[in-house]
Amino acid sequence: MEKPIVKEFGLKNKTELWRSASLLRKYTSQAKRLIASRGEQAAVEKKQLVDKLSSLGIIDSSASLDDVLGLTINDFLSRRLQTIVFKRNLSRTIDQSRQFITHRHIKVGNKTITAPSYLVPLSAEQGVSFVETTSLAKADHPERAVKEVKEVPDPENAEE
Repeated sequence: MEKPIVKEFGLKNKTELWRSASLLRKYTSQAKRLIASRGEQAAVEKKQLVDKLSSLGIIDSSASLDDVLGLTINDFLSRRLQTIVFKRNLSRTIDQSRQFITHRHIKVGNKTITAPSYLVPLSAEQGVSFVETTSLAKADHPERAVKEVKEVPDPENAEE
């Protein structure tokens, strides 16, 4: 079960997967405890938990604690900087996105982040880009070249 997830998200080893699983367990156990709790303090903590997870883009801001219990490890792994760099087409492969991050080519907002496991807040997702001083910032850099898709002629509109 772990190997396909490690490959899909380009994790260095299973330890990174286990850390994300630990984070998931932390939030689900907190949600279970808060569901059973009553009182003013419990209501404040429920709101804080939902706000924290919604700021990370893991759940909607209108979500309930039951939605927190329905989270999976993929929800957390998809918010990693490494995954977002790949999904935004800043790299060709998920492994290359990891390399770009560790080699200080990627920034989030104004900060250069070197940890591929950094959970990108929803508000900062649009600020993920190349550092201006790196050669990768140029659109004509060979590693940024996107393979062109050859157009296949439509047989219905083909001239005879």
